[in-house]
Amino acid sequence: MRKDDCRIYPFSLAYPFVVAIFCLVLVCRFFAQDSPTSPNPQTTGNSTPSVKVDVDLVLVNATVTDPNNRFVTGLETNHFKIFEDKVEQRVSQFSTEDMPVSIGLLFDVSSSMGEKIGRAKDAAIAFLKTTNPEDEFFLLTFADQPKVLEEFTSDFSEIQNRLAFAHAKGSTTLYDAVYLGLEKMKHGHNPKKAILLITDGEDTRSRYSLVNVRNAVKESDTQIYAIGIVDSYYSAFSQGRSGRAVLEEMTEVTGGKAYFPNSVYELEDICVKIALELKNQYVLGYSSTNPAKDGRWRKIKVKLEAPKGLPTLSVRSKTGYYAPTG
Repeated sequence: MRKDDCRIYPFSLAYPFVVAIFCLVLVCRFFAQDSPTSPNPQTTGNSTPSVKVDVDLVLVNATVTDPNNRFVTGLETNHFKIFEDKVEQRVSQFSTEDMPVSIGLLFDVSSSMGEKIGRAKDAAIAFLKTTNPEDEFFLLTFADQPKVLEEFTSDFSEIQNRLAFAHAKGSTTLYDAVYLGLEKMKHGHNPKKAILLITDGEDTRSRYSLVNVRNAVKESDTQIYAIGIVDSYYSAFSQGRSGRAVLEEMTEVTGGKAYFPNSVYELEDICVKIALELKNQYVLGYSSTNPAKDGRWRKIKVKLEAPKGLPTLSVRSKTGYYAPTG
């Protein structure tokens, strides 16, 4: 339409015929522009088909290891099978790319960390140094209460500077820290999310209960990795004690893992291993065959059909998710 056609003409009773003709022209042009046209048979076959986006796609991060706990890469879609509530699902998306990650560092600065805090800081920095420029992190420390010392940033030196001034004192609000950390992860910019928790003791004074944290962990789509420092036989994380069981349960449901080093000198190697795991995972996606929007917990099981000639492989992933509602 030309610029002149957009001009507003004043209404005049002296020129009804001109006005009527003008309106008729506008109507004709309107219908000429909006009337459907028949597809050109020469171009129909080359048209781009519409792509439907499945908003109910379930994404599962899977870690595959050999008997020596080394990461196994190079597997293909047909080597994986996913079951939801024992019903096999069709893997519709598959990726082995090193995806950007939003990472929350939850760092214990309670008084019991005392002599261990220096090594723990070094380990955390070693973890951050293995990340990619597209990754982002936040830092949350916890003692008498959890505190976010650094918001999401892609500059790990900001985290390093904040950690440098962290001192050990106070009690351990472990549950509050995990709960707040999961809330922060909702604001992460990357679809893939993970938390690294470093602590040496079980909870002593949180407002949130273990039940609250369990529910928050299951509702979140964040992998949790925990390092529970075992400094003596009486440690909360020594074999068979309740603190150890809590971290194991918390991490297992997300597809992460809990580590319990007997020495602070093992911390750095463990942190680097966790960082490498996040970069060597398979991402599997499927649309559930269960259409119910009932909000119920659905169990997930990933199985492997590894190529012949390989040793027995292990696969670890989240154990389930809550179905959508509404």
